Amino acid sequence: MSNTNRARCIMVQGTMSGAGKSLLCTALCRIFAQDGLRVAPFKSQNMALNSYVTRDGLEMGRAQVVQAQAAGIEPDVRMNPILLKPCSDTGSQVIVRGEVRGQMPAAEYFRHKKQLIPEILAAYQSLAEEYDVLVIEGAGSPAEINLKADDIVNMGLARLVNAPVLLAGDIDRGGVFAQLYGTVALLEEEERARIGGLVINKFRGDPAILRPGLSMLEERTRLPVLGVVPYLEVDVDDEDSLAPCLGTASVHKPIDIAVIRLPRISNFTDFTPLESHPALGVRYVSEASVLGHPDLIILPGTKNTVEDLLWLRQNGLEAAILKASTSDTPVLGICGGYQMLGQTLSDPDGVEGGVPGRTLRGLELLPVKTVFTAEKTRTRVQAVTESGPFAGARLDGYEIHMGRTQVEGAAFCRLQDGTQDGCCRNLVYGTYLHGLFDTGELTVKLADWLCTRKGLSPQQAAPVSHAAYQQRQFDRLADGVREALDMQAIYRMMEECR
Repeated sequence: MSNTNRARCIMVQGTMSGAGKSLLCTALCRIFAQDGLRVAPFKSQNMALNSYVTRDGLEMGRAQVVQAQAAGIEPDVRMNPILLKPCSDTGSQVIVRGEVRGQMPAAEYFRHKKQLIPEILAAYQSLAEEYDVLVIEGAGSPAEINLKADDIVNMGLARLVNAPVLLAGDIDRGGVFAQLYGTVALLEEEERARIGGLVINKFRGDPAILRPGLSMLEERTRLPVLGVVPYLEVDVDDEDSLAPCLGTASVHKPIDIAVIRLPRISNFTDFTPLESHPALGVRYVSEASVLGHPDLIILPGTKNTVEDLLWLRQNGLEAAILKASTSDTPVLGICGGYQMLGQTLSDPDGVEGGVPGRTLRGLELLPVKTVFTAEKTRTRVQAVTESGPFAGARLDGYEIHMGRTQVEGAAFCRLQDGTQDGCCRNLVYGTYLHGLFDTGELTVKLADWLCTRKGLSPQQAAPVSHAAYQQRQFDRLADGVREALDMQAIYRMMEECR
């Protein structure tokens, strides 16, 4: 299909997962927006547990949400028409145009995915009619030769929309020349012709020492190296389990917040506003032996509450959390973490763990009971907190969860329609709301309360506007990438394929 609409496009593919495609696309979205163009991101198929609910109640991957924010536009589900949320090693929940299509084993999805091409193209063309530039992100590697026949996210998509390609390799992991050369060598001639240039990403050091290797790489691949992007110290949301923040084991700040790193953790971007606060140190804990004595324990969201509750119980973290709670350590549960804090979790239809009729005991820290159903709650909400030290904070968040929860205690917050969300008892709090810290009001109240409990003055650490902080990070990212890349060559590539 020829790209006959007015929108130009550029596609970023990588030699592997984690090569930095998402950040490069975020940077390009910001750069094009800074250049006065109307720009939107696009990724035909995303696999991630970090998702987001748009203002019209549809679900999409967080990576394209961040890219849209960098572009200065409202996230739109057309930017990520297919979202796969892994629920096991061999299967995923399949979400198309923001709506759940069902659970599929990997083999079934591979047979089915070519049928989704019309929906992918409809989303793409609709965006192309509204924007000047589309920044397209690939997935994994285009050289996954076992998957190439039915590809809808790398070279297969590039062919469908006539997109020029930047191929990025991660030098920080080592072997970047082999990554790039090997990837190019495994492509078909028509696929190689789509690559307009190579990018070496995440370089630490003096680029001059790379020059002999760059010349040889260009000679062997017959492709230009369009930039060596330095390892940029920027704080931009990550989308999946490869996120560096999940490896944070210690933070030297006045307040110690321990987030339980569940095996199927989802929406950990909820905690980005906490991480950017000068007084709040956020670390991720997966073993009872390193929990220590934090000032706050957070049980985050999860794609499978039942299985992660069993994991929590079997590895000793449940006992450690209960012990900390009896010692007056506050505990906050979000979404699946909130469900775990209740009395019981019932799964009559096997929605969560595939075992119909199973009922598990929760941590019994909140007077709530959850029953899982096949129906998925997916909505944007505004609320005001009602509980103790947090009372009065305005929240703008979203709910994505399976199951209904019966509450017998006080509300954590009150939604704009007057209904109750969440529950609190003593120093234990639970809510279904993702994005609860994004407005900044709850972050400030939480920081003030935790500082006061620890005998510190809240005035010692001025709060940071998360929105302003995020915009500064986008600009830092864009400045670093613009300086490193040959943007004139990229603009030429886009024009030639128009």
